[in-house]
Amino acid sequence: MRVGPVSLVASSLLAAAPTLAANAADWSTRSIYQLITDRFATTNDAALPCDSNARRYCGGTWQGIIKHLDYIQHMGFDAVWISPVSANIDNATAAQGEAFHGYWTKDLTTLNKHFGDDDDLKALSAALHKRGMYLMLDVVVNHMASPTMPPDFNNFYHPFTDQSYFHKQCFVGESLDETTIEQCWLGDPSLPLPDLNTENSTVVNMLQTWIHDLVQTYGVDGLRIDTVKHIRKDFWPAWVQSAGVFTMGEVLINDTDFAAPFTQVIDAILDYPTYFPLVQAFVTPQGKFSTAVNMLTKAQQSYKNGLFRTGSFIENHDQPRFQSMTKDPGLVRNAMTFPFVHDGIPITYYGQEQGYQGSSDPYNREALWFAAYQQEKPLVQHYKLMNAARKEAIASSSSFLTTPMKFLAIEDNSMAVSKPPMLGLFTNVGSETSDSVTWNVDSVYQPNEELVDVLTCTKVTANGQGGVSVMSLYGMPQVLMPVSSIAQGGAICPALATGTRAKNSGVKLRSVSVAWAGIIASVLFLGGVAVRMG
Repeated sequence: MRVGPVSLVASSLLAAAPTLAANAADWSTRSIYQLITDRFATTNDAALPCDSNARRYCGGTWQGIIKHLDYIQHMGFDAVWISPVSANIDNATAAQGEAFHGYWTKDLTTLNKHFGDDDDLKALSAALHKRGMYLMLDVVVNHMASPTMPPDFNNFYHPFTDQSYFHKQCFVGESLDETTIEQCWLGDPSLPLPDLNTENSTVVNMLQTWIHDLVQTYGVDGLRIDTVKHIRKDFWPAWVQSAGVFTMGEVLINDTDFAAPFTQVIDAILDYPTYFPLVQAFVTPQGKFSTAVNMLTKAQQSYKNGLFRTGSFIENHDQPRFQSMTKDPGLVRNAMTFPFVHDGIPITYYGQEQGYQGSSDPYNREALWFAAYQQEKPLVQHYKLMNAARKEAIASSSSFLTTPMKFLAIEDNSMAVSKPPMLGLFTNVGSETSDSVTWNVDSVYQPNEELVDVLTCTKVTANGQGGVSVMSLYGMPQVLMPVSSIAQGGAICPALATGTRAKNSGVKLRSVSVAWAGIIASVLFLGGVAVRMG
């Protein structure tokens, strides 16, 4: 089936999958699980061979995702971001392999046959919505792809089958010039990515019609937009309006001043400017939290909605996995906890929960079936806890999603992040040291208020001024919440929780103490490392 300008009337007559009519405020309550369709699950659960280095299709499908929605929902994620769905070039390129990732579009209006057919994608949308989960599609608007140089403009691309629909050939390379970034081509002569002429009104109209049709046909709830910075800013508002759903754009830059204007024209951005200093702060005891805090504060001040409408992440398909840079379990837990105490929407890249350690592309695009979707792994339990805790915070405080996080007690190796009712306590001393950290935070709670670390169910009592003084354990993070903010009979620390509202998350967990026991065990024994408390 074709989806797009050439089939708008026809497709409107077909049964479209309903969306959940989610807006930006609705998305702010969610946490997103990002996956690469080709690498997440196969239709029949066959553990097919998959050499990441070969850059070839490995057999993941939309039906495979459906079969493992229990696995995703088990961790508390309630939105799934999948790979682009349009047909890609089929030829294996000499330098970059095959288009298993979905970013080398050949035909916008046809689905990628490697992932399934029209009914399969509709079935995935319906299966997610039946569970109350959202579907986020990755989309490529800026360019098409060609296996040859020069590209075959007359016969190759659909619906843009004329050279006038593209900018003239020039490559962006490392240029920082705005016009070059927006109007030259990504890729290189070995794999050119011809740039669509988004100054051409016909192209603009075709792109708007295509995205409207795609969203309506498949019941899409949100869009992740690839390479947003490579299209002029005033293109985006009308395109977003045509889409009619939440949009989150990739603006790959380590500069809040450059990224900030894009928050004016789309709903949200992936917060790359803070990603880079956060990784540097968390990945080694030599990292500086002050540098990360400065960038986070600047983003809060310069983005249209502060950090509330951003995607907060530690890994994705374009960056090295965190555990390719450090295996220290304390550093890993700190980094992977932070997005859940962040103002924005937490995003977890598939495989993080299984401890995957691939470095740069293509090694960070491993097949998940090799991990057998194990639910007892320490990081799986960690994500379950953090998703459940964030849902408790949202349910217990009407202002949680609108109150900006504050950074307290900032030292070289530690910081506290206050986002009531949460207090996140972070350190980068790691688990392979005798050093200890004590967080001393003033006046964040009520005097003598009873608190609990939701990761260990350790009870903490605020002092007479509402402050806390807490020592680190094995270099692990702590996330404190008042016991009154956690629902009785729920998933989090049931022996201590005193909240009187009904359970809000619907996430089923084992006993928290049992879940954390596995995490502590991994700290003590992972790699034979002996861990000492200072």
